[in-house]
Amino acid sequence: MKRKVVVKSDLVNQINAKVGLNHREAKDFLENFFEQVRSTLESHEDVKISNFGRFCVIHKYARPGRNPKTGVDADISERTVVTFRASNKFRSTIHGSEVIKKKLSQMP
Repeated sequence: MKRKVVVKSDLVNQINAKVGLNHREAKDFLENFFEQVRSTLESHEDVKISNFGRFCVIHKYARPGRNPKTGVDADISERTVVTFRASNKFRSTIHGSEVIKKKLSQMP
């Protein structure tokens, strides 16, 4: 079964339909929203969206690792990453949805 991917233009169309903004205003709104989230994360601040989740910037230190395919030892360099943790309300909505129940019932 092929999974549907929602792209930015889909979100713009949904904002257009549900909020009543014209296409250009909906696109500007979405771009400004993403820019605000991006700039907040770039300044190493968390972004918490109620009933959705929290985006956090985490610094990971260098550590030894291993290539899982070849088993060869490799060093993993230090880096900064963005993580997302879904809120309890969002998580319970996802786990309680009919789509998830249907997929689980189809599993062997």
